[in-house]
Amino acid sequence: MKIVKLLILTLLTQLSFGQTQKDTLSMIDKTLSQYVASNPGCQLSVSKNGKLIYSNAVGMADLEHNIPLTTNSLLEAGSVSKQFTAAAILLLEQQGKLSLDDDVRKYIPELPDYGTPIKLHHMLHHTSGLRDWGVIAAYTGWPRGTKFYTNDDALDIISRQKGLNNKPGDEFIYSNSNYNLFAIIVQRVSGLTLADFTKKYIFEPAEMTHTQWRDDPNKIVPNRAIAYSNTKNGYKTDMPNEYVYGNGGLLTTTEDLLKWNQFYQEGRLGNPSLLLKQTQTELLNDNKKNEYAAGLYIKKVSGWDNISHGGTAGGYRSYLEVYPQLNISIAVLSNTSQFSPNVVSSNVAKIFMPDISDKEKVTKNPKQDSFVVLPEEKLNRYVGTYKWDTKSVLFDLKVKGKGLLLKNQILFKPVSENRFVAKNSFLEIKGNKGIYVNYSNNDTIHYTKLPSTKLLDTKPLEKEVSAFKGKYFSEETNSGASIYQENDKLIIRLNPNVAYILIPSYKDVFVVENADTELKIIRNSYNEIKSFTLSSERAINVEFKKL
Repeated sequence: MKIVKLLILTLLTQLSFGQTQKDTLSMIDKTLSQYVASNPGCQLSVSKNGKLIYSNAVGMADLEHNIPLTTNSLLEAGSVSKQFTAAAILLLEQQGKLSLDDDVRKYIPELPDYGTPIKLHHMLHHTSGLRDWGVIAAYTGWPRGTKFYTNDDALDIISRQKGLNNKPGDEFIYSNSNYNLFAIIVQRVSGLTLADFTKKYIFEPAEMTHTQWRDDPNKIVPNRAIAYSNTKNGYKTDMPNEYVYGNGGLLTTTEDLLKWNQFYQEGRLGNPSLLLKQTQTELLNDNKKNEYAAGLYIKKVSGWDNISHGGTAGGYRSYLEVYPQLNISIAVLSNTSQFSPNVVSSNVAKIFMPDISDKEKVTKNPKQDSFVVLPEEKLNRYVGTYKWDTKSVLFDLKVKGKGLLLKNQILFKPVSENRFVAKNSFLEIKGNKGIYVNYSNNDTIHYTKLPSTKLLDTKPLEKEVSAFKGKYFSEETNSGASIYQENDKLIIRLNPNVAYILIPSYKDVFVVENADTELKIIRNSYNEIKSFTLSSERAINVEFKKL
């Protein structure tokens, strides 16, 4: 396997660390140590001051045909693709063909009128409230990857939704629907497909010679690496198998992604530069911070400004980030879901930058001496069951040792009286409100403490179980479901091949086992069951009416 490694010593000597060329090469190589030559692998490229200083590919592109992964292999970038779709929308605004203040129904009249306008800037920042169409598809028993969904299919699903996850601008709830609709808007406004538009205005000017969109999964793509998931029976192919794109679907290389970083960071996207709009975040309606800009997360890492995004598509994984103050860009693409590219990128970044933020050590990954010891009576005040305000999703907190245990899985240790941290997340308690934030998912989720943990032990009576049984239909998913009893278990069947156990949570609320979804029974004024709703983090209160 031919491996390209480029290291420019004169650039490295500008760094304050004084490591030798050999030492730096070795340190970067170690970040890829979990990828081995005989398994699916990873591309990694690093640039400093706009110059490529390292590019490497490890592992196999195609296990079936024994083809090694190279730096020219094409891999799918998942949601890293969103920044290119966002850039197309910003270019169209600069061309005077649309405005971010426009109501989306100006371009997508198929969408229902929800009583309050959804502006394009809401969609750009994931505050629109539009439900994620892929989650809705999963509610039919046919999740993404099981059918060749198209952007037209996505539009059909989105247009059926009678409600929103939130009032536009109120919350950040990540939804692929926003960016699938953007792909449709680009074509309707410009007359060019998103693929053709971005090729003309982005890929060619940026000299991204290997980059294209997976807008037709049946198209032959030379040098495309196959994606894999690692199962107990070994690796299996795990391709996206869909036509939808704009939310994802970019086929590219890490070297091309670094060209893109340099292109827009140097202010060459648009005329004049659109860099400010690309990196501009927008406060929520209550003036709380939202880190999401134009397909990019804007945050601080170790005290440094950081612009980044990760991605998932089938077995593909990706991460792209830039540290503008240090002029360092890192791109990682992988064709296996076994490992996390953001971890690789983070380890590379640490080689080139000192940690200048004491505060972040406390909030994200504190040292042992940063923790505080709270009296047991104070910890016990936080014990209980918390419910997401906008739906019925629950989590419980228990005391374990000197901290709080969430869902019997994650141990949070106190760094102050009302703030607790785990490895990559924190929990902040404000009275009866608990705000749980995971750094890989910045959705603004607010929880309220329920009066009693005994609610979790409530099981439906036999007569209630009998009333739950029956057939249901959803106009929002255009599909049916049935609830029935099997032995002592209550089951929901979404299609002939997909069924789940319903686990009682509290009165009229069930957890759909192994589906990260909750089912809530809805009753009429006579206490009769009229419907149920399905909710998960990106699609809330999708209704199935009882037949």
